[in-house]
Amino acid sequence: MKIKNILIPTKLIFFSLFVALFLTGCDYFWKALIYQKAEILDYTLFHNRVVKHGTPEPWKLHEKYNSYTQPTNFKSYHDSLETVGYLVIKDYQILFEEYAPTWTDTTISNSFSMAKSIVSMLIGISIDKGFIGSENDLVLKYIPEFDNEQNRRLKIQHLLNMASGLNWDESYGNPWSTTTKAYYGTELEKQILSLKVVETPGEKFSYKSGDTQLLSLIIRNASGISTSKFMETYLWSKIGAETDLLWSLDRENGIEKAYCCINSNVRDFARIGQLVLNRGKWNSETILSEQYIDKMLTPATHLMDEFGKQINYYGYQWWNITIDNLKINYMRGINGQYVFVIPEKNVVIVRLGHRRSKERIDNIPADIYKWVENGLEIVSKVEN
Repeated sequence: MKIKNILIPTKLIFFSLFVALFLTGCDYFWKALIYQKAEILDYTLFHNRVVKHGTPEPWKLHEKYNSYTQPTNFKSYHDSLETVGYLVIKDYQILFEEYAPTWTDTTISNSFSMAKSIVSMLIGISIDKGFIGSENDLVLKYIPEFDNEQNRRLKIQHLLNMASGLNWDESYGNPWSTTTKAYYGTELEKQILSLKVVETPGEKFSYKSGDTQLLSLIIRNASGISTSKFMETYLWSKIGAETDLLWSLDRENGIEKAYCCINSNVRDFARIGQLVLNRGKWNSETILSEQYIDKMLTPATHLMDEFGKQINYYGYQWWNITIDNLKINYMRGINGQYVFVIPEKNVVIVRLGHRRSKERIDNIPADIYKWVENGLEIVSKVEN
C-alpha cells in the first residue's frame, strides 16, 4: 500500500514534467534522454530527403584487390572501436575493403560531421556557378534576418573557417545544449535564425555546428532549391555514385541537418575524397574549381584557438594533418567517420564505425593515426 502511494506521485511528477517540457518547446529533451547518444543508424529516427544518384560508375577493382590480410593488431583495433567498413582506394581502384558482419558495401550510415566538409564543397560550387558572389560576401546578403546590429559584419568566410563568434553551444553530452536541440528538435531554421554574434568574427577558431547550418541556408536561399536538391544536381549525380543517399531533416518537409546526417555507404563516401584528389574534376567535367579547393584545404593560420594556438589543422570545413611527412586532408565525424585524401600516394581511405578513440594526440583523436597507418601499410605491402 505504501509503495502504491509513492508510485502515484512519482508518475504525476514525470507526467507534469513531460507536459511542461512539451509546452515550452523542450520536447527534444525526451528524445535525448531516450536515445542517449547519437548513433550511426539514426536516420531511421528522422524524416529524410532523398538525394538521387546519376549514372552509376562502379569502382574498378585493383589487380591485387583484397590480397592483403589484416594482421592481428590492426584487426583487434578495428574490433575495439567497432569498425563497420574500411576501404582503401589506390590509383582510382579499390585495393582493399572489409566490412563488419551483416554490413555490406551498400549499407548506409550517418556521416555525422563529415557533412560539414561536403557543405563547404557545395558553397564552392555555389560560388563557381554564380549563385554566391564570393566567400567574402556578408551573410545578410542571403539571410536578411541577419541584417541587425549584432550580425551584420558576419561573412561567409567566417562560417567556413569556424570563426563566426556566434552564441552556439557545441556540447554533445548535455541534453539541454544547442547541439542536442538541433539534432532532436523540429524547428532548426528558427533556432539558427535566432543566433547572435557575441564575439568579433574572424578572430578566433571555435568549432560550431551552427556555422555549417547557416551555410546550408545560404545555399538554399541563393539557389532557390533545397540543399539536398542542390547537392543532387551539382555534385552527387555527377560523380558516379551507385546509390541514392538520405539527408536527415528536422521534421517532415523540413530543412536538412546540414552539419551532420548525410547517410551513405563506404564506397560512395569515397567518391567525395576521390573528387578532391582529382582536384575537383570527375572524368572530364569540373565539378568544383581548383581555386576553391586550394582555399578549402589551406589551414586558417590567421586564426587562434581558445588557448592561443595557431590553427594549422583546419581550412574551409576540411581538416589537415601531416603523418609520416605526408600531407593529408580529411573529413571526420564524431563517431569515427573518416575520409582521408593522400595526394602524394594517390590514395583515398574511408573508415566508418560506431566509435572513435577517446585518446588524443595533439588534440587529435588517436584513431586517425591508426586508420592512416593501416591504409598506408596495405598500399606498401601490395606495391612491394
